[in-house]
Amino acid sequence: MGARQSRASSKDKGPKRMLFTGRRQKFSPWDDALLSGRDPRSLLKRGMHHVSFSLVTRGMTDIPDFLWGLSEVQKLNLSHNQLRVLPPEVGKLTRIVVLNLCGNRLKSLPREVSLLQCLKVLFVNMNCLTEVPAELSLCRKLEVLSLSHNCLSQLPACFADLSRLRKLNLSNNFFAHIPMCVFSLKELIFLHVGSNRLENIAESIQHLASLQIFIAEGNNIHSFPRSLCLVTSLELLNLNNNDIQILPSELHLLCRLVRIAWNPMDKGLHISHNPLSKPLPELVEGGLEMLFGYLKDKKHT
Repeated sequence: MGARQSRASSKDKGPKRMLFTGRRQKFSPWDDALLSGRDPRSLLKRGMHHVSFSLVTRGMTDIPDFLWGLSEVQKLNLSHNQLRVLPPEVGKLTRIVVLNLCGNRLKSLPREVSLLQCLKVLFVNMNCLTEVPAELSLCRKLEVLSLSHNCLSQLPACFADLSRLRKLNLSNNFFAHIPMCVFSLKELIFLHVGSNRLENIAESIQHLASLQIFIAEGNNIHSFPRSLCLVTSLELLNLNNNDIQILPSELHLLCRLVRIAWNPMDKGLHISHNPLSKPLPELVEGGLEMLFGYLKDKKHT
């Protein structure tokens, strides 16, 4: 009798353990923490330099309220969810240095982003933004801003105040011209305006004297402005897939362009898939030195 009870008891325990394990697998770590009554701060990752918190690819449509109490967070990753709204409570996270909102469904950002005075890196690419709040210009420590793959056609003029901005990605939007405020960003070293609706590049591009990488591929740019040749810091210039027919004789001034580049990641001059007038296509095939030589000789004839 005792043996049968023991076996029965053993059988009862087995399925219960399996069921318990199965249930736990359904919960994310932060769900589990809340259900068990643990402090959400226990989920913070404390690195050598930053305190970080991540809720990536959770299928969230709303941000859990407990997050706004984690005031020590410096790096927050909410990317690749289904968020439609970033609540104004984000302004409570005043220590944030890096904020990643990539791959959601945001149509706007709250004005309270202006309270993020420590913010240096902001990713809002792959959303549905139709505008960016002027208050973002009050984040004066901002160094990296990605707004690619949205529905933007303009930026607030006050973005000219982002004097520390070094990298700006505006690609895959609806810009008909590069916003004038961009030309005031003297520290800019990277500017991506590819896959927009640009037909020209303003002469003001020459004011970006620190620019090292400029990508404007996939537009409808008709001419290569001579003023672009004055940005002698350029190491990568990508004008692929445009409508450029003539290259300026001053092109040789861009002495840091070391080659005609074909790989998208390579430094150099990217000028393929343009209707270049003869003999420019053959010269491009021959390399940058041959192209520079021809343009200089043409200038003096």
